Amino acid sequence: MMATNGIISHQSRFGVAETIDRLAEIVARAGLRVFARIDHAAGASEIGAALRPTELLIFGNPKGGTPLMQDQQIAGIDLPVKALAWEDEQGQVWLSYNDTHWLAERHGLGDASRDAVAAIAAGMEKVIAAAAGMNRS
Repeated sequence: MMATNGIISHQSRFGVAETIDRLAEIVARAGLRVFARIDHAAGASEIGAALRPTELLIFGNPKGGTPLMQDQQIAGIDLPVKALAWEDEQGQVWLSYNDTHWLAERHGLGDASRDAVAAIAAGMEKVIAAAAGMNRS
């Protein structure tokens, strides 16, 4: 795992599409809603440009995000949450997402959303690790 500029990245044992497939299935089983799946490489191909496999999944639940927006409505710019599966130059696949605590700092979230931030952070770590094939308890 690596963290840079508020982004946490986990290596995935799977290809990009399979990683996002796994994540979509895991979040759906957890009762979260998948809002969109975006294939950036397919978009690049449409304009004749090359891009290594890169897919974004946008998902969440109003129960998690609403307290953040009630605290600071501008937090909605970063909600629902998203995860990006991407292949680096060496062919390694990564699954990256915004660090929820970094988002809380970015938006000046306070006590009113502290529990929701902690729950989202724990939930993200769990679903990302499972989708990437990491053994976590």
